[in-house]
Amino acid sequence: MSIAGQNLKYLRKLRGWTQDEFAIKLGIKRSLIGAYEEERADPRLEVLEVLADIFKLSLDELLLKDLSNTADNYLAKRRQQKMMTSDRNVIHFVPVKAAAGYLASYADTEFIDELNTFTLPMLAGGNYRAFEIIGDSMLPTPSGSIIVGEKIENTMDIKSNQAYIVVSRNEGIVYKRIEKNGRAKNKLTLVSDNPQYQPYQVNAEDVMELWQAQMVISKVSTQQRWDVNSLASMVNNLQSQVSTLKKKMN
Repeated sequence: MSIAGQNLKYLRKLRGWTQDEFAIKLGIKRSLIGAYEEERADPRLEVLEVLADIFKLSLDELLLKDLSNTADNYLAKRRQQKMMTSDRNVIHFVPVKAAAGYLASYADTEFIDELNTFTLPMLAGGNYRAFEIIGDSMLPTPSGSIIVGEKIENTMDIKSNQAYIVVSRNEGIVYKRIEKNGRAKNKLTLVSDNPQYQPYQVNAEDVMELWQAQMVISKVSTQQRWDVNSLASMVNNLQSQVSTLKKKMN
C-alpha cells in the first residue's frame, strides 16, 4: 500500500468513520476509498488536499510519513501541539460548516482537537469556545460574526437576559438571550435581539452545552447601522413581545 493510501486508511479508522462517511467528507465516491485503501489506486492530489485540510497536515506528511508509526504518530503530534499552547487560553473555533459535526462530537476530544484554534490575550483563564453565527436574528450583531463564549456547567448559573451560545438536540447551535422562567424551571426562553423574531422555549434537558458570550468578533464592513425609524419600530415590537411574555408567565 502506498504511504498516502495507508495514511488515508489510518486517519479514517482513527476517527471511526465508515468508508461511506469518509467519502462524503472527501467529496468522492465510496468505491474510491476502497480502491485507495486496497492499493488498487493512489489518492489524487485534490483528494489529498482535502484530507490535509481536515486533519491539519501538510502534503509532505501525507505522502512521505507513516502517520501510524511511533516516530511520526499523528495523535502524539497533535497532543504535543495542544500541550505547548495549553497555558495560552486556546480557543477552539467552530465554523458553520463544522456545526453538524460538532453536534454529534462535541464531547469527543479527538474531534475538538481537530478544530482550528486561536488565542485572545484579554480573556482571563477559563474554558472558552468560539462559534460562527449566520442569520439576522441577533442584529445588530451581523451574520458571520464570531461569538466567543465561556463554558457554563450548570443551568442554575444562567444570568437572565444575557447572551449565550446554546447547543441543543432539537435547535442545534443558536446564539440567543436567555430568559429564565421561575415557574417552569425545566424550560428556557430564547430571545432574539431582532424583534422581528418571536421568543421560543426549549427544554432544559435538551440543552447539551451553554457558552456565555464574552466577545463578538466581526468585520468592520459588516457592522449594522440603524436609522431612527428602524429603532422606533424595534422598540415598539420589543414592548409588544415583553407584554406577551409577561402574560404567559402570569
